[in-house]
Amino acid sequence: MYRKLSVVLIALSAMMLMAVVGVPLVGAQDANKDVYGRDLPADAAPYDQQIYRELCSATDKAQSFSSVVTVYSRICGTDFFGDSLVNLDENLNLIPGAAEKWEASADGLSWSFHLRPGQVWSDGTPLTANDYVASYRFMVDPKNAYDFVWMWQGTIKNWSEAVAGEVKPEEIGVTAGDDNTVVITTDGPRPYLPGTVYFWAPMQAKALAELGPGYILDPKTAVSSGPFMLESFKPGESVTEVANPTYNGYRKPYLKELRYFYGDINTSFVAFQAHDVDMVTYERLSPADFEVISKDPVLSANYRPNFGDFRTDYLLFDTFNPPFNDKNVRLAFAKAVDRESIVKNVMGAQFAIPAYSFLAPGFPAADSDGSLKDIQAYDCDAAKKLLADAGYPDGKDFPAQELELRQENDTHQAWFVAVAGSISQCLNVTITVNNMVQTDYMSGLLARPTTLKFGAISYGMDYLDPSNMLGVWVSTGRHSWSNPEFDKLVADANVLVNDPAKRTQMYKDAEKILVEDVGGIFIDHRIQGNLWQPYVAGECFRPDAQGVGALHWGNDWCWGTFYITKDVANFKTYRSQ
Repeated sequence: MYRKLSVVLIALSAMMLMAVVGVPLVGAQDANKDVYGRDLPADAAPYDQQIYRELCSATDKAQSFSSVVTVYSRICGTDFFGDSLVNLDENLNLIPGAAEKWEASADGLSWSFHLRPGQVWSDGTPLTANDYVASYRFMVDPKNAYDFVWMWQGTIKNWSEAVAGEVKPEEIGVTAGDDNTVVITTDGPRPYLPGTVYFWAPMQAKALAELGPGYILDPKTAVSSGPFMLESFKPGESVTEVANPTYNGYRKPYLKELRYFYGDINTSFVAFQAHDVDMVTYERLSPADFEVISKDPVLSANYRPNFGDFRTDYLLFDTFNPPFNDKNVRLAFAKAVDRESIVKNVMGAQFAIPAYSFLAPGFPAADSDGSLKDIQAYDCDAAKKLLADAGYPDGKDFPAQELELRQENDTHQAWFVAVAGSISQCLNVTITVNNMVQTDYMSGLLARPTTLKFGAISYGMDYLDPSNMLGVWVSTGRHSWSNPEFDKLVADANVLVNDPAKRTQMYKDAEKILVEDVGGIFIDHRIQGNLWQPYVAGECFRPDAQGVGALHWGNDWCWGTFYITKDVANFKTYRSQ
């Protein structure tokens, strides 16, 4: 049902730069040509109108534009200053990114990614394999406390050892075969490896070594090998990025500028209605907003639902300490959540479906037949008995709990307040809700031992394979839950080749352990989508294999096709202010 709903509903002179990469001077194009001298689409507005704008959260404690420095604290979520090695098409198939091709070695223990020729940084420096090598070494270096370091633990050779400080970052299995070849050596056969490098555009090795990661924050020192360059950055106020005339990658933009301004994200829909922003994500739309959208033919026609990143909302625990070291307590909490009522009355059926396991229907190895549903299904009487068996009859003497959230907007905060209320009402326990700043939340979650005892969070895929989604639950992952049998099943499935059916079943068996042992309480699978202004067009909206025309998760390639149509002249927008 989810699948059906979600798919209906991822410092040279300008002359020298031109000579290096063969592009026209900035500003040399006429009104109907882009910065690369290409004709704009026939229905496009003039080039000076090719501006795209979004709202950023004023409460973010963002640290960098680069996912090499941080995944969870990127400024306005932008990372247009480089290209990852691979990308995804609208059907979640891997396609070339900065690498034009890749292949595994005969023994399956290494992968070679061959860069497209002629790619350069905006200072004229060639983009080389060394930029990617330096970036991965930066991420693995424990002194940088990278917030996504778990991603390649047990995958890239010596990655875990480098994270632990047992070997130097230079000893990890990411090397340059030559200037145009990135070679990644793995701990064993890893058929999913190419999908794991989708997200990470490189930082420039030279600037990183000479200036440190902060170089990317200052327009005077920032360099880009991606489709846009940093023109201005006023922390807490605004960001402006302009088309990079030296860019020679796979997604040259028609857009002239990307603009971001800071404000209250809960006012996103109001800003959209005023044409101050060009897109609003589903996360920033409330049920009340959706009521307005559904009744407006223009708005409803431009709300484009998609299956997104198969995101699941769930509760998590510190299972190594009381009271959640007791499985009966965890299962009592799970069975005290009335998911059906919460989805229907609080979330809205257009935004979510109830979840009883981690992997969303439609994701590889998901519980498509609902065999796991009864384990955590709502049953208040059973929940009360479980809590009594744990020594807390009718909630007596159960310690008050604080449910910590990861900087949720008002809409999603209300979701988790409803979850906490369901548990409290059923079990007669006290639960308060604390909506934390994202960086503080993630620091507590990832600390060892964790300082986050009871929390709520959502998680979506980083690549389309159960090794990713279930990998966050292994003992070396992000959660304070451990089950050796689960770990072994996931580890063995990760390296299994030539038997996809057996591999899928191993992941299914692992998820059953996760649900039964209540590593987490699974609340809902999100239905995702974006609301676009009617004058935003591009190949991003071309239909996928199932006929859904939307900006799918991971389709970074299509940012090169976005443009503003002539219809913008029919509206009063920020472009005319």
